Amino acid sequence: MSKILYTEIPSLDLADFNSNDPEKKADFVQNLGNAYQNIGFVAIKNHGLTADLQARLYEAIQVFFSLDDEIKLKYEKPEIGYQRGYTGKGKESAKGRNTGDLKEFYHVGQDLDHIPDEDSIKGDYPPNVWPEEIKEFREVSLKVYSAIEKAGKTMLQAIALHLGLPEDYFEDKVAFGNSILRPIHYFPIEDPEAVPSDAVRAAEHGDINLITLLMGASADGLEVLRNDGQWIPITALPDQLVVNVGDMLERLTNKKLKSTIHRVANPPKEKMNTSRYSIPFFMHPRSEMDLTCLENCIDDEHPKQFEDATAGEFLEERLKELGLKV
Repeated sequence: MSKILYTEIPSLDLADFNSNDPEKKADFVQNLGNAYQNIGFVAIKNHGLTADLQARLYEAIQVFFSLDDEIKLKYEKPEIGYQRGYTGKGKESAKGRNTGDLKEFYHVGQDLDHIPDEDSIKGDYPPNVWPEEIKEFREVSLKVYSAIEKAGKTMLQAIALHLGLPEDYFEDKVAFGNSILRPIHYFPIEDPEAVPSDAVRAAEHGDINLITLLMGASADGLEVLRNDGQWIPITALPDQLVVNVGDMLERLTNKKLKSTIHRVANPPKEKMNTSRYSIPFFMHPRSEMDLTCLENCIDDEHPKQFEDATAGEFLEERLKELGLKV
């Protein structure tokens, strides 16, 4: 298939996939596959996350990130690799870089109360960490987590069909998976000269996980690297989620589906003293998921490009590269 040079990321309606119309469903799968083989990103509407929930979560995280640093640091957990709770300013850097990104963030994972005791995965996850200063943070975070996870599972059903797999192929692999909701604050820089010259809000990178679902950000800045080496801005309407392929899915499909490099560019100097907020949901499978390249994605023209690994092994490797684990 010849490569498509998109000038913007395609917009799709998840209601088409969920409809009882086989033609609409098939068109959704085809359009999704075309986008994921070329640019790795789509914007979807009718995803099930309400505008009210989004607004409530944004309000809660803005209050949290406005707290004094010494209060926020109470919720930082380096002993668990920052898997839950707060991660301070400049702690994370993109793979291959030593300069930390100009951001701080918070990690929310699976609610352990929802995982059956007989499921061994329950013992693998640390409990969530909740800031006592913002009472609504826990409730709204878990509601958003549940809504986006459900949308992610539907997207994976469409991806499975595109790959010639059973529609439910990913179901047992993402059941109570190691997914993370990450509210991010790209904090204001009052004096741009005081930060390293190569410091950016988020340096170019690919996501680790299967897919990422992103709520609309509070400001521009997200850019994706197109096939021809051009950076194009990613914009989504308020009622859309941006959904992109992560490295795990690229690995599983032997690069048939594209984990596209993206970044959050710095604003003009006159706007560096303003905040930007963003809330991605990184959809991870269970750690035991086998990421060995699918056989139907390997042929003479596309030889196998990755060593066999589980999702857990790959995640550990990448967290060390990001400086979040030693």
